[in-house]
Amino acid sequence: MTDRAFNFDGTNTMMRARFWFAAALVGLVCAFVPVAQSQPQAARGKAAPKLEPVAETKLLMEGMADPNTRALGKLFAAKPKDAEAWAFARGQALLLAEAGNLLMMRPPKTKEGQEPWLVHAADLRETATDLARAAAAKDYLQARTALAGVANACNRCHQAFRVGVRVDPFAGE
Repeated sequence: MTDRAFNFDGTNTMMRARFWFAAALVGLVCAFVPVAQSQPQAARGKAAPKLEPVAETKLLMEGMADPNTRALGKLFAAKPKDAEAWAFARGQALLLAEAGNLLMMRPPKTKEGQEPWLVHAADLRETATDLARAAAAKDYLQARTALAGVANACNRCHQAFRVGVRVDPFAGE
């Protein structure tokens, strides 16, 4: 990767650190899911492994969703100039989509909060997947539109659950 592709305002190191932090977080979650063995579950007499949340929701937001959304806002302040930058953007969008999956494992304990939580988490996954597709196609205008869609999905959820955080990836413009 060339430094030129990611050096927007001197935060190259910070962007990479956030990316690797998010990747490590996903790796930690994956490390706690047992690896499938060659013998069928019934033959071993054990139940199939159950997905279990490891990190708190707040950590997912602060360590994965927020840094990737802000970094994508900086990246799409201007049209990315090379394939590496587009690939990096796609990777960050996919991390946001996976954050939606991880959020689905953490619904509220109240029955009335569970359905809207799952709807909002699925919305994040869908809008972030649209963003990943736009980045894969190197479609700058569609990528910016899709990133705004991701922010809107976040903000709808925050509003529904009374979280006092507003997501605006283009706040610096």
